[in-house]
Amino acid sequence: MHTAITVAVFFEIQPYVLWPYVAGAALTLITLFATRNHFSQASGWDKILAIGGLCLAAPFAAFGAEHLTIARAIAPMVPSWVPWHLFWAYFVGIALIAAALSIATQIQVRLSCTLLGSMLFFFVISLHIPRIIANPRDRFAWAVALRDLSFAGGAWALAGSQSEKSRSNGTSRMITIGRLVIAIAAIFFAVEHFLHPAALAGVPLEKLTPVWIPGRLIVGYLTGALLLGAGISLLLGKNPKTAATYLGAWVLLVVLLVYLPMVLAIPSSADGGAKIEGLNYFFDTLLYSGAVLALATALPRSSRATG
Repeated sequence: MHTAITVAVFFEIQPYVLWPYVAGAALTLITLFATRNHFSQASGWDKILAIGGLCLAAPFAAFGAEHLTIARAIAPMVPSWVPWHLFWAYFVGIALIAAALSIATQIQVRLSCTLLGSMLFFFVISLHIPRIIANPRDRFAWAVALRDLSFAGGAWALAGSQSEKSRSNGTSRMITIGRLVIAIAAIFFAVEHFLHPAALAGVPLEKLTPVWIPGRLIVGYLTGALLLGAGISLLLGKNPKTAATYLGAWVLLVVLLVYLPMVLAIPSSADGGAKIEGLNYFFDTLLYSGAVLALATALPRSSRATG
């Protein structure tokens, strides 16, 4: 009986909600299989870093699937001066899934993450910067721009870490750029958390933490404190690997203890808008955790970052 109900609910889910979750789950399994040896050999905090690739691959795959299933809704977001809007909506979806597979399997990571970071940076300058210019007081526009810039920074840091020289001393310019942009974003997010502690922890956007989450204001303030401390440490290059590891781990914990229950609490009868909003918030924050953990993985084990 319960199995029949589960199957019925599964097939009632709209494709634009179902397939991103399927893609995210599939890339999670692929990443776990590909990194099983690395994870088993890691110890302590290195185990958190070992799953950083999963926190990148699964969200990118989910957003790629989302682009493919709602391409016609995404196409109008393409800047008016860019031709073939629908083509680019599909192209970005395929590119995100390809990048996710590259990260999961560790094949051509330097190339895929360099291109991925560049694409995300293009989104920032072509989509988000014009919105900020049009309304500089819109704090959400700033948050979204810095969020996507952090995603680009994490991708660049991962790309920069692929050479043996970079892994040993962290001298890659891409790692340095990733560290600085993630630092600036973290400090901005910290201020937002202190001013608006009821906002969902991680990337402070419009949605508030549900009132049934225990200690939601404490979580908001604590997240702000961790963001501020990590942001300053990354900006100054003092113990940056430790700072990024702690911040990435905390955001991942928030995803599991706040965002996952929030998504599961959305009733099966809810409209598609509520479900896709839950999907986007969940994978957005998981991706932010992945970007920070990717930076932590790329940084050298020293008290001060080089570059």
